[in-house]
Amino acid sequence: MKFSNIILLILFFFGTAIALFSCKKEDSNTIFTINSPEKIEIDPSKNYKEPYRPQFHFSPEKNWMNDPNGMVFYKGIYHLFYQYYPNDIVWGPMHWGHATSTDLIHWKHKNIALFPDKLGLIFSGSAVIDLNNTSGLGTKANPPMIAIFTYHNMDGEKTGKTNFQTQGLAYSLDEGDTWLKYKGNPILGNSGLKDFRDPKVFWNSETNLWNLVLVAGDHAQFYSSKNLITWIFESEFGKNNGAHGGVWECPDIFKLKVANSNEEKWVLLISINPGAPNGGSGTQYFIGDFDGKTFHTTQKETKWIDYGADNYAGVTYNDAPNDKRIFIGWMSNWLYARNTPTKNWRSAMTLPRELSIEKLGVNYILKSIPVEQLKKQVISEFSKETLDITANQTITIKYNNLNQSEIKFKAQSKNLKLIFSNNAKDSLVINYDAKQKIFSFDRRHSGIVKFEENFGKKIHKTSTPNLVSETIDYRILLDWSSIEIFLNEGIYSFTEQIFPKKPYTVLQIQSNQDQEIKNISINKIKEIWKK
Repeated sequence: MKFSNIILLILFFFGTAIALFSCKKEDSNTIFTINSPEKIEIDPSKNYKEPYRPQFHFSPEKNWMNDPNGMVFYKGIYHLFYQYYPNDIVWGPMHWGHATSTDLIHWKHKNIALFPDKLGLIFSGSAVIDLNNTSGLGTKANPPMIAIFTYHNMDGEKTGKTNFQTQGLAYSLDEGDTWLKYKGNPILGNSGLKDFRDPKVFWNSETNLWNLVLVAGDHAQFYSSKNLITWIFESEFGKNNGAHGGVWECPDIFKLKVANSNEEKWVLLISINPGAPNGGSGTQYFIGDFDGKTFHTTQKETKWIDYGADNYAGVTYNDAPNDKRIFIGWMSNWLYARNTPTKNWRSAMTLPRELSIEKLGVNYILKSIPVEQLKKQVISEFSKETLDITANQTITIKYNNLNQSEIKFKAQSKNLKLIFSNNAKDSLVINYDAKQKIFSFDRRHSGIVKFEENFGKKIHKTSTPNLVSETIDYRILLDWSSIEIFLNEGIYSFTEQIFPKKPYTVLQIQSNQDQEIKNISINKIKEIWKK
């Protein structure tokens, strides 16, 4: 062999060895760095730039907020009312705050809508547009916006009475800007039920009557009316249905078409506190039939609209365009809502979600996904058609804006772990166990967790038997203090608060099995409060 050939052969083997070494190194820890021109800038002195302030979720300008109320669409405007205490960042005498939006994403703060009066505090309720002026409180040319809510009489509660909650009515003739209380309040008295509250009202086009559903301790009650003022009791539901670990609250009822069929079913939402699957507050649902008087269901198991710890008291919009059913929940949990580590404001809402029903075998599933309008807030930062993960490999993605991002990909139905971290040694761990079909969420070391013992006490685990496909679509949305996860177009959803000491900047993807990730993308979500 010529000397030159020997040299070439040595170079060939040397190059191959280098290539093999590089391959091995890449297989053990592949790193992608996303160079974004902007990164999260927290400035406690600026409104909507304070630590943990959501950048694309609704939150009050200042002070305390809880349940969404009075959600109604009228003349191109989405109205969001909510439980509000304007004098502190902890719960106090309840008012109705008010905000409006044309797209469910960008919000305009309005003046407080409803104030407490001699009949009590203003607890949760709903709003409708009385288009035919059945109440006589407006005209057909200028139909009134009607709010029906719970009066909570604190003096009655303190003296030991059981009838301290009644239902009141207020109306607006200027599309929600100013309100008048009905002189004949309360419109629905209380015969002696300690928990008698949270009326949801809607026009039933099948019976040409108004329907009202409220909760009475451990069950729901249904009423009907011709004029929104005089109500007739029709039936009750739920004493022997669903979860009963706590008091029933914040009901809602609506009809949806079942996907890929001509079948229609009614959905009844009931929030409960405590008794949720991961502790504290949660919202269950029942799918059945409703004739304007009685709700029936054959559903045996308890089903939840969200399996995370922080989606409560959610209700839906009346009169949303194109018959869409749009849901918003309060993104918190009564276990620790009063103690979360924020300064001049407290609490946020979930992203608005569109609800739908899908039938899997003999089971009806209520699905939820973020509304389409969110797509206009997305800025593409990273995408890759295929990521091949060998067993026990780690894919590392470095990105400064993980806490203001959308992450999407399709994975095989195999074990998968996602770890979000920062240089403050915080770590948020999401894990899917394919064999047991268990999805878990570990925020024990996610950042500030010790403000209340229940927040970071345990790993939240959910059985996911409805993940029956060979692949799983993941959609993950992180904001400055929250994460929302949607699997297979909302077959399962999970909402959790997080309070990292610094924004997450590293995402690690791991599996103990060979795994193929398809169409992964990481997108920045534009802030909604930019002025």
